[in-house]
Amino acid sequence: MVEHRPVHNSEVYILSQTPFSNHLHHGGRPSPPSPITPAEDDFCCSPIDKLPLHNFVEPVIAACEEQLAVESRLSGAVHLLNTASTALSCITQLYSSDRIARDGFNRAVDAIVRRQGDHGRNGKLVVIGVGKSGHIAKKLVATFNSLAIQAVFLHPTEALHGDLGQINSRNDTLLLITFSGKTPELLLLLPHLDKSLPLILLTSHTRPETCEIVRQRPDTILLPAPIHEPETKSFGVSAPTTSTTVALSVGDALAMVASHELHPSVSKVFAKNHPGGAIGAALRGSFVSPAPSVASSTTSGTTPSSS
Repeated sequence: MVEHRPVHNSEVYILSQTPFSNHLHHGGRPSPPSPITPAEDDFCCSPIDKLPLHNFVEPVIAACEEQLAVESRLSGAVHLLNTASTALSCITQLYSSDRIARDGFNRAVDAIVRRQGDHGRNGKLVVIGVGKSGHIAKKLVATFNSLAIQAVFLHPTEALHGDLGQINSRNDTLLLITFSGKTPELLLLLPHLDKSLPLILLTSHTRPETCEIVRQRPDTILLPAPIHEPETKSFGVSAPTTSTTVALSVGDALAMVASHELHPSVSKVFAKNHPGGAIGAALRGSFVSPAPSVASSTTSGTTPSSS
């Protein structure tokens, strides 16, 4: 059975000054009808499937979120590095212009140099700290020793339980590290430290009257290591970051300057104390004298004599 449906059809008419009958008479052909198209009702009876946009949108969103996460990480890292850089710039300015900071650094170098090796009585530097300051103290001890300045680390609590015996009551120099200037363990230890020994204090305080340790020990040599803003303001947490960076830098400066005053060639004593690793290999290469050239036993046109 043939199903009858309405169709759309159209014809194209050529407009010309010549009558259409003459056009046919001279061999012309009428234009063909346009293709048959379904009726509107028939065309709309099959709905178009929805495009699966989620297949395209979700990956794009995921990629954007991943990129944002990466940018957030890098932004946090750059912020911390920039904060540390600013703190170091500020401490540089302090030691370039502040009288108390400059005087403290000068006195600290004197206290170390006068009691080391041939310049003094073979004394050593005893570096004391707890917590993050204790870790800074251990690193500085390693730096001082590598630069041929005798140094040891002393934990304040262990000192009260027998390790005070590490301190030579006549020849040593003491270096306390505390950002707050009032660390309880150091305050407990302070009365047991020989007052005849030079005491250097690496701390955030820039004025002696604000520091509790200096109040109890007025002859303390103040070595300021402040930061330009609290770490809670910089990072939202008081974890030692900027403060340890600054303390480590000031301590390194103290070690390097003192070593240059004690030794004619700091590079040679460092090479002697650091033979291992890539640094040791590089240093050995720097100080190896070129091998003497071996003279040729023959010269042009001559034959060596046999012995």
